[in-house]
Amino acid sequence: MPRVEFDALPDRGRLWVFPATQALTSAQSDAFLHEVDSFLDAWAAHGIPLRCGRQLRDDQFLIIGVDVDAEAPSGCSIDALVNSLRGLGTELSVSLIDHAPVWYRAGDQIRSATRAEFRALAKEGTVGPETHVFDTSLTTIGSFRAGELERPAVSTWHGQAFFGDQASN
Repeated sequence: MPRVEFDALPDRGRLWVFPATQALTSAQSDAFLHEVDSFLDAWAAHGIPLRCGRQLRDDQFLIIGVDVDAEAPSGCSIDALVNSLRGLGTELSVSLIDHAPVWYRAGDQIRSATRAEFRALAKEGTVGPETHVFDTSLTTIGSFRAGELERPAVSTWHGQAFFGDQASN
């Protein structure tokens, strides 16, 4: 079985973040993760099983990692993953593959906004440089483990895009 616990994957492994348009209920999470695990158990690149794992963060962000030292995923295997998640999302009435929105934390809730909406929220002061945002463009397990999924906007690309000279990177 190629699927392993996410913690067993190396930091240099490849990572994908799939945001759900809404938090999954406990029942949805259980059913969803069962289907994801079934896919990952059979996930392969050119017939070679991929050593992979997953994690669900905040009931809203599916994190998939692959040990690229064991076998690197191919374009076709990545397409298969995305297509599988597209289908699962349809079953749950959520989107899992839309990376266009800005995901941010408002109190204890996770919200999303189009970039134009987020820019307007920034202008009116509803969100600011210290607002925690989610960077769904992470590509390594190490960056995820280093806490780079959720950080203050000022320390991410969001800071440059929405808060200009207030950003530190």
